[in-house]
Amino acid sequence: MKKLLFITGTRADFGKLKPLLNLVQNSSEFELHLIVTGMHMMSSYGSAYLEVLKQGYKNVYLINNQFLNEPMSSVLGNTINLFSRFFSEIKPDMVFIHGDRLEALAGAISGAFENILVCHIEGGEISGTIDESIRHAVSKFAHLHLVSNKEAKNLLIRMGEDESKIFIIGSPDLDIMASDNLPSLKETFIHYNIGFENYAISLFHPVTTENTLMQKYAKSYFNALKNSSLNYIVIFPNNDNGSKFIINGISNLKDLKNFKIFPSIRFEYFLTLLKNSKFIIGNSSAGVREAPFYGVGAINVGTRQNGRVKNINSIINTSYDEDEILKAINLLKNSPKFEINKEFGFGDSVSRFKEFLNNDEIWKTNLQKRFVL
Repeated sequence: MKKLLFITGTRADFGKLKPLLNLVQNSSEFELHLIVTGMHMMSSYGSAYLEVLKQGYKNVYLINNQFLNEPMSSVLGNTINLFSRFFSEIKPDMVFIHGDRLEALAGAISGAFENILVCHIEGGEISGTIDESIRHAVSKFAHLHLVSNKEAKNLLIRMGEDESKIFIIGSPDLDIMASDNLPSLKETFIHYNIGFENYAISLFHPVTTENTLMQKYAKSYFNALKNSSLNYIVIFPNNDNGSKFIINGISNLKDLKNFKIFPSIRFEYFLTLLKNSKFIIGNSSAGVREAPFYGVGAINVGTRQNGRVKNINSIINTSYDEDEILKAINLLKNSPKFEINKEFGFGDSVSRFKEFLNNDEIWKTNLQKRFVL
């Protein structure tokens, strides 16, 4: 039985990996192993690892890899060291990593150096931060690629990756989004004690390459939200450098009745809230990937998602200017639903992933990569 090791470091990547984890968990051909680390382990972000443990997965390893506000380069070194030891002990047949986070890079480096097949999920995409550099670096360490669409596949080919090692499966979280098993809006409101019905969602992350300006940007952003007089469900940012400025801005909203603040929200509940929201605002990839799948409008603030927004009419791009953000809010606050966009998949990633695992050729992949001209 082949051992498949997955790594999750954030609430976002866990939501995307969950359909794939469930498939492996219920398989008689593969043995699931799961490393839970990063933001999951931080109490200030809601101790999200508890939500992972509730899923009942076998062979779960909890790894504390960082302290709050520890330099990213230091965390990367710590994480590589920890992962390398675990990989040597577990001896997986393949390591699955997602996206563009620090933990993904550590997993790719550790796997490649330990001569373990590395599979990168959702490579070949563009964004406007250090995350893009991480994503492309991960792809160069990975032996196999599971991408969202043809555009991502073509970008990897231009990066010198072997076309025969790239498989389009769509964004796995869309399988959950397309299911009929999401909690109801009423159930979600009760679970999170939300007392208003008409609302927007705010999800605003730091941009590491703009760290010296994040305090200014956060002030402008939250001023716009306050001055709009709408109801907002506000979710904490990720833990990148500059997050303290955003969290400070959020703390100033806690006594306002039209703001409901959460360090973290379970993915299925988040999807229900997103599906029924007026719009989502901030700079999360949820605004450019998940929101269009539901036909929900999005206000994309700043540079974090640069390159990802491709003429989707439900998305309004703004700078960090307060007046410009307010103008966008006024455009969307009474807008009807938009046409559904399926640029990142159709909700059939699990079946495509199963085909991938059952492909005998992937297990014969050469550990020595070559640059394809």
